[in-house]
Amino acid sequence: MSHLALDGASLLSTVPAPPAACSPAPLFPVSSDLCCTETDETRAVRAAPSLRWSQRRGWSSAAETLAVEAPLALEIAYARGEQDVRKVLAITMRTPGHDAELAAGFLLAEGLITTGGDIVTSTGMPVNARGERVATQQVRLRAAPREDLQRLSRGLLTSSACGVCGRPSLEGLPLARVAQDRDGATWSCATLAELPERLRREQTHFSVTGGSHAAALWTRDAGLLVVREDVGRHNAVDKVLGAALLRNVICTGAALVLSGRASFELVQKAAASGVPVVLAVGAPSSLAASLAHAAGITLIGFARDARFNVYTHADRLAMAG
Repeated sequence: MSHLALDGASLLSTVPAPPAACSPAPLFPVSSDLCCTETDETRAVRAAPSLRWSQRRGWSSAAETLAVEAPLALEIAYARGEQDVRKVLAITMRTPGHDAELAAGFLLAEGLITTGGDIVTSTGMPVNARGERVATQQVRLRAAPREDLQRLSRGLLTSSACGVCGRPSLEGLPLARVAQDRDGATWSCATLAELPERLRREQTHFSVTGGSHAAALWTRDAGLLVVREDVGRHNAVDKVLGAALLRNVICTGAALVLSGRASFELVQKAAASGVPVVLAVGAPSSLAASLAHAAGITLIGFARDARFNVYTHADRLAMAG
């Protein structure tokens, strides 16, 4: 795996030199490796010196905290006859932490597993099946995947901004319709309107970096079940839904709360987990709304300042508020 290395001088070359009196530290250590460092694999944030400029004060030195972004290879292993098969499905850029949950959520969304019982072990490794020295989460499956899914491999680096990048097609993605609540219970609009602010209070990484997304799973009865943060929106969702899968949490009465916008890939992940309500602080895309309608998901967007818009299946909401 190639690594991008830049020195502090090259990074600062595009920025006007500040007054000498500032005496700022280099923007990055001279020999830093921007892809990831060994320390980055054990923490979600890291300190970094920076130069700050404002119209009023000009240049000054500042100590910043950055959200860590580092590669993780997602690998499956399974027996095919007498052969032991290992296969790298993707390399995603994520914030380190909860890697086993991320892998489980990813495999669920890809249709490779349906329950936590499909997993025998989930193990962190320093080298993947291709011999690349990169943090790897290997999931050993109880049974070999279907023949068509055995050919699944993105073969590309998946950025923190995209969860379906590198996939040859959308064919094969789980798009099952979410079941209706048997008891006909509805969500209070007032309760839903409070969730974005309650999620925001749980975003400890965002509070210090301003650079992470968050997702959470809520139920009407139990409240907050799990919240995860990551530089990638899709990673945060995979971690949340993977945590639910590994804990045998039934998602049919839950809401997935997103700190940003609602895209097709995030609604697809919710559908694969059976989550009936997706609530986003930002806007939904047209394809997300179309998928939510087809999958029977209540899609809510622009949830902020005690208001929101409902795009599909409003019947799950109590119209009285």
